[in-house]
Amino acid sequence: MAAGRALPALIAAMIAAAAQIPPGEGSFMISLRTVDNITVMIKLRSGVSPSCQIRIKNVIRPELKIKPGDNVTFTFTCSTPEKYFIMDIQKNIDCVSGPCPFGDVHLYPLGLPRLNRTFIWDVKASTKAGLELKFSAPWLRQIEPGGTCPDFVSYNINSCIDTAIVNIGTFCRNGSVSRVKLLGGVVMSLHLPWDSRLTTSGFSIANRASIKRLCIIESILKEESSVTLMSPNYPLGFPEDELMTWQFVIPSSLRASVFFHNYSLSNCERKEERVEYYLPGSVSNPEVFKLSDSQPANIAGSFNLSLQGCDQDAQNPGILRLLFQVVVQHPQIDENVTHLVDLSKEWNMTVTIHLEGWPSHSPPMSEPICLICKDPRSCDRVLTLESGAVYKISFLCKDLSRLRITAEKGISCVDLRWCQRKIYSLSVPKVITQLPIRLHKFIWKLLAPELINIEITSPSLKLQQHVPEQRCNTSYSYSIVSSTPQTELNVGVFCPGGSIEKIQMRNNITVSLKTYGKGFLNESNHQDLKMSFVPHIKDECTFTVKPDPKAKVYLQTPNWPYGLPPYVSISWYVTVPSKQVARLGFSKDRMGITCETGRAYVNIKEEAPGTEETVRREDELLPKPRNMYHDFWVNVSNCKPVDKTQLTLQFWVTLTDKQIDLGVILAVVAGAGVLMAIGLTVCCVKKKKKKSQNPMVGVYNTNVNTQMPGKQGLFTKGRKNNESHVYAVIDDAMVYGHLLKESNGSVAPEVDVYRPFDGPIGSLPPSPPPLSFRKDIKHSPSTEEPPPLTDTDHDTYTFAHQKAGQLEDSGDTSEKSNGDTSTSLLENKEQNGLGE
Repeated sequence: MAAGRALPALIAAMIAAAAQIPPGEGSFMISLRTVDNITVMIKLRSGVSPSCQIRIKNVIRPELKIKPGDNVTFTFTCSTPEKYFIMDIQKNIDCVSGPCPFGDVHLYPLGLPRLNRTFIWDVKASTKAGLELKFSAPWLRQIEPGGTCPDFVSYNINSCIDTAIVNIGTFCRNGSVSRVKLLGGVVMSLHLPWDSRLTTSGFSIANRASIKRLCIIESILKEESSVTLMSPNYPLGFPEDELMTWQFVIPSSLRASVFFHNYSLSNCERKEERVEYYLPGSVSNPEVFKLSDSQPANIAGSFNLSLQGCDQDAQNPGILRLLFQVVVQHPQIDENVTHLVDLSKEWNMTVTIHLEGWPSHSPPMSEPICLICKDPRSCDRVLTLESGAVYKISFLCKDLSRLRITAEKGISCVDLRWCQRKIYSLSVPKVITQLPIRLHKFIWKLLAPELINIEITSPSLKLQQHVPEQRCNTSYSYSIVSSTPQTELNVGVFCPGGSIEKIQMRNNITVSLKTYGKGFLNESNHQDLKMSFVPHIKDECTFTVKPDPKAKVYLQTPNWPYGLPPYVSISWYVTVPSKQVARLGFSKDRMGITCETGRAYVNIKEEAPGTEETVRREDELLPKPRNMYHDFWVNVSNCKPVDKTQLTLQFWVTLTDKQIDLGVILAVVAGAGVLMAIGLTVCCVKKKKKKSQNPMVGVYNTNVNTQMPGKQGLFTKGRKNNESHVYAVIDDAMVYGHLLKESNGSVAPEVDVYRPFDGPIGSLPPSPPPLSFRKDIKHSPSTEEPPPLTDTDHDTYTFAHQKAGQLEDSGDTSEKSNGDTSTSLLENKEQNGLGE
């Protein structure tokens, strides 16, 4: 009996082997039986020139069609026919009028030329008895239409209901889809590349059964994995008022979560589009969800998901489509551990928990992922919490270090009278830092209307500007951006532990705290960044700097390295302690720009009476390093630069203790000795006056001019040359009285030493040069043209802001401000006759 069954199989094998032997070198023979109902079509690939053709005997053909019952021998006129031809092999199967061939579907006929080929099985079936296709391991994986498979072997399944054809999907090998049940007939296609060694179709016709829905797709997930599936006709519309189901077979020891990644809804006239779940252990199956709802998560075991369409509007039907993902993973040890996030007292704040790299980078959907859950059935890869509520969240994630927190808070002001009284803290709430998730970024959006500006301070830590010469090495930093609907100014990156006490800015401000490493958790307790609303300021941005006595402070213009926007003005107010001297220097010699419109300026002004303002234009050398003895301003005003040149400027400040010159010390000692001698003389004179009671004697001097001078002769010779300063009557008190200034009688000598400025400090930066100074002579014909500037003319422009009635020094003081202050004071006193 066994031998009888083996003989036909042996004969069939011998016939198959003989069919694979070509009848001649380079020739092919295809013989089709009538009962197989197979048709073979060889045709040119689209877009390829017909430089290769088919030869049958002595006839040349561009294509060849072999029908059931034909026996054809042919050759190609080229050695690489796979570059020019493709082949379709179609088999028609009738399961309506005749028996349905259940079992494995084979690849027939044999001995086909090695061309890109498509096997097509067109199976006719009644809608009352649908078909079930079963796939052999490793099963199938659905891909989007137009996608390609790694081995270029793909399956395409179409359902045929009467005359309508619905594309169920395109699949690759090696997936989780094990079976597909279809209502009515099916057209199954297998695409093979010319060099494929595949010898089996990989599927079978398993059964006929009425399913009363468009299709059922079975997906088996035995271990941690992920599967992506699409609705039929994706991305085109799901058929109107149809129903389909996905069956997921999952061990009860695993947990599954569903995520809708892409969907759209049609315009329904009747019914409602929805998804239905049959979940294990649910008391309300089926559970109905909208496509816009958060889908079930942490499902223990197998479940079903169904998509239900509706009756669409005939005039505007719309499109119903769905792409979703099912993630299966082991239950996590801490899935029942909840974390309380109390945002009930927060205002205008959102907290988003997400995977590292979101949203620019997301892990492949095929990988198991971290899930954040608001409740046991509501989980997602990204979870956003709103202020004003309390949440209990849990994590389904093996490695929480992959998760990050991004939070955003808005602070606005409408009425300055109310806002100005309040100081806002820009610190991360403890409810965020206490979560076992690393904070990635906290963003404060500060909104201020016109004429209301924003001030940021760091009272205790102060801020350090991140520059190439002075990089931040803390666990977090602040990025500050000032913006309007038209422009955006990147003020810079700052970190705690510097010299900047205050930053005042116009427009709306975005402050972004970004963390680095794990050290922020410890340093977060010491945050001290504050914000308040202030009245309108003059410049785009103003910094208040208190330099560190032990370090060199580097400061640079905003928008580095791209340059200041045109016509923007920035100021720095630098405070100098009374017992120290500041050294100010610029990191380069020139501004490095050429102006198309207007002029760019650097202004330096000390806050002390009578000090001069140093101004540099963009075509001049910047000031050399200089000493500043009082609080001072540095102002940078931009023009509209030519082409792509941009204004980027950096300067530095250092502090040193004041040094008293040796000559000054000797002068003080000598002056004290002289004053001591004068004091002794005064005492002696007073004692003699007490002993002598003689009246005061007047001495006549014949050289004194006793006539009333005329109008034309008022100090014609000068006071030093005439003798009007010779007194006829001399009194001791008149000579020495100005030395007795203190009430205790001690003498206060007037010695030429530096005295720190302790008067009122101005609150406004130095003004840029007046418009008449900026304009060229062509634009101001009434202004006298200044002498032309050359490369060797580097003197500073000085503006002595003298008070009314103050004598004007006719000497050139432009370079004396760079020298020693004590020397310049002595020189000025000698010029005014005070050194005699």
